[in-house]
Amino acid sequence: MANTYDLSGKNVLVAGGAKNLGGLISRRAAQSGADVAIHYNSPETRPQAEETLAAVEDAGRTGVLLTGDLTAPENVARLFADAESALGRIDVAINTVGKVLRKPIVDTTEAEYDAMFDINSKAAYFFIQAAGRHLADGGRIITIATSLLNAFTDGYSTYAGGKAPVEDFTRAAAKEFADRMISVNAIAPGPMDTPFFYGQETPERVAFHASQAMGDRLTRIEDIAPIALFLATDGAWLTGQILFPNGGYTTR
Repeated sequence: MANTYDLSGKNVLVAGGAKNLGGLISRRAAQSGADVAIHYNSPETRPQAEETLAAVEDAGRTGVLLTGDLTAPENVARLFADAESALGRIDVAINTVGKVLRKPIVDTTEAEYDAMFDINSKAAYFFIQAAGRHLADGGRIITIATSLLNAFTDGYSTYAGGKAPVEDFTRAAAKEFADRMISVNAIAPGPMDTPFFYGQETPERVAFHASQAMGDRLTRIEDIAPIALFLATDGAWLTGQILFPNGGYTTR
């Protein structure tokens, strides 16, 4: 698929950039002319990270693999420093990291609550903080949230709750970084057709979620990656926004 956005001469960091949506964004960024720092979390993901790196290099761009647990702020700071060391000043920082759990409130443990908020909220906050410290003037910060921020359903209290603060982080950062012309936005996709979603749901619930969007289908990573590229390039005048690309699954 041809890209319509120009990232020539730019350096892009993608947290969770090895597979699924993050992997596609990494590939599309390279096809658009960017060099790409690809972050992954666990050793199990290393083979997919290497495949994404190969795709970046096949596009004629420079790529680098970086790893680390982003629930520790010092690891987030190191991620940006290592990306800068490998590629130069980072222009676009995209955080696709997240963890999903579908579980009733009465059955949720403190450890599960802490893990969900560490990954979905704390890591997002310190990613934005590090981006604000490291990004070049005129940079772009993009966080992946979820359309559950605007849906009324059961079971996802710690996932939707953990992602909810991203909206306020985004708005505050957009104001604080505005004098450097850094735009800060979040993308909140509908339920996506990835393993991230299916492990939490029954076939009947999957069918229901699909039925709520155009074409009776789930959101695809191919629906979301172009929006990230748009925000990274031509969509720079958008800032402080949370976008809900979900095929009509929900709206405000």
